[in-house]
Amino acid sequence: MSEQRLKIAYLCDFSPLDRFMYSGGNAHMYHALQRHAGEVTILSSSWGLAEPVRRGIARLSYPMQMRLRWRLHLALAPVIARKVRSELSRGRYDVLFGTYAFHALHRVRPPYPLVTAFSSDATQTIYRKSEIGAQFESRYPGGRALDSWVERCEAEVFRSTDLMFWPSQWLKTAADDRYGLDPERSLMVPWGAGIKTVPSVRPSTLGRGLPLRLLLIGRDWFAKGGPIAFDTMKLLRARGVDARLTVIGCEPPDFHRNEWVTVYPQLDKAKPDEMSVFEQVFAEAHFLVQPSYESYGFAFCEASAYKLPSLCLNVGGVPVRDGVNGHALPPESGPPEFAALIERYLEAPEEYDALARSARQEFEDHLNWDAWGQTVAEHLRAGVARLRGQEADSERSSATQGAAVDAARAGAGGPDRRTAQGWARRLSPAPTVASTPQPVSAMPLVRVRALA
Repeated sequence: MSEQRLKIAYLCDFSPLDRFMYSGGNAHMYHALQRHAGEVTILSSSWGLAEPVRRGIARLSYPMQMRLRWRLHLALAPVIARKVRSELSRGRYDVLFGTYAFHALHRVRPPYPLVTAFSSDATQTIYRKSEIGAQFESRYPGGRALDSWVERCEAEVFRSTDLMFWPSQWLKTAADDRYGLDPERSLMVPWGAGIKTVPSVRPSTLGRGLPLRLLLIGRDWFAKGGPIAFDTMKLLRARGVDARLTVIGCEPPDFHRNEWVTVYPQLDKAKPDEMSVFEQVFAEAHFLVQPSYESYGFAFCEASAYKLPSLCLNVGGVPVRDGVNGHALPPESGPPEFAALIERYLEAPEEYDALARSARQEFEDHLNWDAWGQTVAEHLRAGVARLRGQEADSERSSATQGAAVDAARAGAGGPDRRTAQGWARRLSPAPTVASTPQPVSAMPLVRVRALA
């Protein structure tokens, strides 16, 4: 028996067809739902009657857009939500699936029963109060004035959402505790690697006397921990290791560059020639050294796909399990700790090979979008089945109560509207006889029910 194909309305503040927005996560969730859950319709990101406000924000500088857009969306939610409700009313969806933008779900009241779901790697409040947010203090006066209001909006949205799919245990635990969520509806389902084709690679040979290739990926050199990666390379070279560092996605400042640093400011994986370079760099690397402060990190998933162990800090929701697909070091770790760990594997290359194979297994089991899509689809179908079952129970209960009322009326000589005879008796004209007019209070009540 084929699995049910659900009708899903997809809601975000940016279209998932933009493969660069949200580091590609929005696009990957959209396509994974298409492959595994059903027919996915993208709802408009328009603000309805407030659309001129959204367009005005789009003309501001990027940092101002980032700070104003979602806050104004929350403030204008009663207006914007009417636009969402109107779009939902044009179809009959099983699921309303929101991603990243919790504010897009705020005040939305679907016109009919459906399952609501949401997925993101952070919430504004959890991010701000975490060790990650502490690294990026607000640069704008009064930026914290609305924090309590934002948290109340978050709690309202998440407590009324049927299913939440968090990509990390860090976020699930924090969300459950902060918003008082039901653990049965708040689930941890890891996100996947941002690659279309599963690579077939061997772990790079590691050993003393051979070049050691380190890799760092990201758009922000400092946020991704670039200085620690650079100093780790320098420390290893000072100890006689032929260490080199390759950087993809950003340009380090001059004081973090030398002849042993190779930089690719940007590689578009949709272009075959640039994807070829991307694959070669990953295939040759020995470690992804990325001591970043972030709520997730697709680069760690991609590293696991290439049998590349990741070395990072144990902060946020980074998808690195210690000894499984790399190592997450204590937050206070610096170049000496990273260098020492790498040297340990240089002395035991067989342990490195085992770690590389384990990393690939972690990708195949968990850190891929098909695994995410299959798991999420299973929960969505179960949620829809429960909803339909509740609707059927409600209809049966209503029918039973109506039947009991009709039976009582039939016993008293009233019409039985469950049968054709009852309806005929009720609709036929009464015989003309002389009688005393019946008072209104004594007349039988007529209960109107919708007919299937």
